[in-house]
Amino acid sequence: MTSKPANWLAAMLATLIFHAAHADLVSTIARVKPAIAIVGTYKATNSPRFTLRGTGFVVGNDGEGNRLVTNAHVLVPPSDADPDATLVVQLRAGNNLWQTRPAKVLEVDVLHDLALLRFDGPAVTAFKVSRSDKVKEGRSVAFMGFPIGGALGFSPVTHRATISSIAPAAIPTPTASQLNPEVIRSVRSNSPFDIFQLDGTAYPGNSGGPLFDPDTGEVLGVVNMVLIKDTRESALSHPSGISYAVPSSYVLEMMERNTTH
Repeated sequence: MTSKPANWLAAMLATLIFHAAHADLVSTIARVKPAIAIVGTYKATNSPRFTLRGTGFVVGNDGEGNRLVTNAHVLVPPSDADPDATLVVQLRAGNNLWQTRPAKVLEVDVLHDLALLRFDGPAVTAFKVSRSDKVKEGRSVAFMGFPIGGALGFSPVTHRATISSIAPAAIPTPTASQLNPEVIRSVRSNSPFDIFQLDGTAYPGNSGGPLFDPDTGEVLGVVNMVLIKDTRESALSHPSGISYAVPSSYVLEMMERNTTH
């Protein structure tokens, strides 16, 4: 029979581990939050002037400007682009204050639904991107972004999740802003590659946001698809709890292709 002191000690250890894990995420969020950005378009004659397209995250400065990663589908398709609208990123400049910087596209990786942007200005806090080759199912992760296009306010929101599955899939067209059951059934088609399925509740505005290690803040993937059961508007009240992320190894490959020598 286990003694009461042993049971008490086990309970105390479990409590300490629980609080330590959450404390790590608290410090991680504080450290990486300045590297989160809003990606959108700006046009002086529009009302509102800024249109949010999705989330992005800074990955470093290449000497010519800051580099930022987002989804390919977050960008306006060339066929729909307004020549008078400017691609911009918005970065936190204090409490409820945002700084807008023009951006340009360095590369669009349609296959993996990724895009690499550059914007000028002083160097910004950046995420470290790690290889995702050794990520296993069941791993705890976190992701950050702007759910429902800022409906919850222009403040980065962080969710915990577990990588529930790693399976081959093909990304739908990069212009797709949401998934539905029909699209889910068709993704295992052309040029499949391993993608992370998450059990965390992400929303359309999370697209382009980082999936990261809660302890270190290192990026392991990019949130890119959210299963919508009904309409985009109903995602807040009836979330599916199913989302997907592109492994970070493809981000590193894209960054390497655009390294300045």
